[in-house]
Amino acid sequence: MNVFLSYILLGLSLAAPIGPINAAQIDRGIRHGFMHSWLIGVGAVVADGVYMLVVYIGVVQFLETSFMQTFLWFFGCFVLMYTGIETFMNAGKIHLEYARSKEPLIKSFFSGFLMSISNPLTILFWLGIYGSVLAKTAATYESSQLILYSSAIFIGLLLWDIAMASVASSFRNYLTSQLLVVISFLSSLSLIGFGIYFGFQAFNNLFGK
Repeated sequence: MNVFLSYILLGLSLAAPIGPINAAQIDRGIRHGFMHSWLIGVGAVVADGVYMLVVYIGVVQFLETSFMQTFLWFFGCFVLMYTGIETFMNAGKIHLEYARSKEPLIKSFFSGFLMSISNPLTILFWLGIYGSVLAKTAATYESSQLILYSSAIFIGLLLWDIAMASVASSFRNYLTSQLLVVISFLSSLSLIGFGIYFGFQAFNNLFGK
């Protein structure tokens, strides 16, 4: 049980660093409420699961090719810039009484999924962190326990997702319309900033060699 809890804690610590997903969750929670913010995180967790599976079955050589890395940097740049600009354009339209719009929940899910699956840092993160965890766990435990402890990491990721969605959606109850607009602008600038960084990395990967 202690080992299982330690892997849940690992999942929490992996999800905690502030990045584009957390920025998007904050904005979506303030703008649309808990479910939209939560589904951003769920989409990201599903993408994390894809990379965990990729590491597990050993298909890492394909992702490590120069072409694939450049493609993912460019795709990540596009997704983050699009999301950031859309958030920026709509930030001034936020009003407390109208903040919860009719935006489909599935759009929030796919936003989180695309932002995470197209993030090369996510790939490197999971290759490094989960790869080393996998190696250590496989050397110590049986395959059934390996699946159990990988599930514990997922539980940690989902717990952080629920916490972020709860905090973000609760903010709107204590903020003025003007402050909601400011936070939305800051979230959009954060996403655009990450997008610019990804674009720079793609350009450097393409022409820097």
